[in-house]
Amino acid sequence: MEITGIDHLELHVGDARQAAFYFGTAVGFQLRGQGGPETGLADQRSLLLGQADIRLLLTSGLTAEHPASTYVQRHGDGVAVVALEVDHAAGAYAELVARGATAVAPPRTWTGADAEVVTAEVGGFGDVRHRLVERRGDRADFLPGAIESLPAGPGDDLLAEVDHLAVCVPPGRLAATVAYYERVFGFASTFTEHVEVAGQAMNSTVVQSPSGRVTLVLLEPDTSRRPGQIEDFLRWHAGAGVQHLALRTDDIVSAVGALAGRGVRFAGTPGSYYDGLEQRVGPVDAPLARLRELGVLVDSDHGGQLLQIFTESMHVRRTLFLELIERRGARTFGSGNIRALYEAKERELTAAGANPGVAAGTTTPTVAARPAVAATSREVAA
Repeated sequence: MEITGIDHLELHVGDARQAAFYFGTAVGFQLRGQGGPETGLADQRSLLLGQADIRLLLTSGLTAEHPASTYVQRHGDGVAVVALEVDHAAGAYAELVARGATAVAPPRTWTGADAEVVTAEVGGFGDVRHRLVERRGDRADFLPGAIESLPAGPGDDLLAEVDHLAVCVPPGRLAATVAYYERVFGFASTFTEHVEVAGQAMNSTVVQSPSGRVTLVLLEPDTSRRPGQIEDFLRWHAGAGVQHLALRTDDIVSAVGALAGRGVRFAGTPGSYYDGLEQRVGPVDAPLARLRELGVLVDSDHGGQLLQIFTESMHVRRTLFLELIERRGARTFGSGNIRALYEAKERELTAAGANPGVAAGTTTPTVAARPAVAATSREVAA
């Protein structure tokens, strides 16, 4: 079994057309396919969006009993399927089930004039499934006989691929979830972190496929400290799920500028974060004034630098949001930024005459909007 990458992500949403309007108009995705009862997809409406190597399938149930409807009722709009591209779907399905994965849907072949696609599904985390996808022939034919492909015009393709998914799991479930992906999928633990900021704490472990093309950042709250962002997500989402999608870009300054101009709202960054930025991370090959204006964060590790920023959640439950990330050699996920952001907020509060020790727990919305990155971390040998 070889997992070569993320084939697509399927989001279950209350209104596929409304969600497609946001992702298309604001984030720059193009409509590449559509399906519904007229194409053999009973009781659902699905729209396929694409940008460079990123494919999002937005599905709404047309009846109360449809799985997408029940998912949205329980969790709100969110990622329901992480589809993995494999070299042999039927063989991968049998191997995964033999290793302990929950069987969800047996192998099925979808055949068109110029393409054949084999899919199967197994359980992942929470209510999220993994769809195994094997493609032969025309790769533009997404799901022959079910999703009608549409011609895509020229796009700006500011976003290149899925960098990673951040996944929140309930307290006490991190170790078991890591073990599940190691034992069943053959992933390796590559990085572990402990976060402790403003009285909140959480643990994080990164698991990655042998190809390096599928990365999950698994987050668990530390219940010995006061509740924070992970507990909020688990409560509002009603269990484990994808907290944010990290989408890689080759030019984050251009991407953020374009998306902000289209109405995407990004988490704010204190201006004092940029004081001494190059002393923390080294020289940055980007105009610092522009980074400050956009709120782009910079961190570094032994491999190089990364630039990143997070959107505000686009959902009423304040759950799923996006990260834009540009990697300049860095392999990690921005560990230094959480502390730098917190310290910057404290400096602002002190300058304003507030007591940072009292205010820190109540004035960290920017920190709370970010994924878990740690004050202490270690890379795990492969």
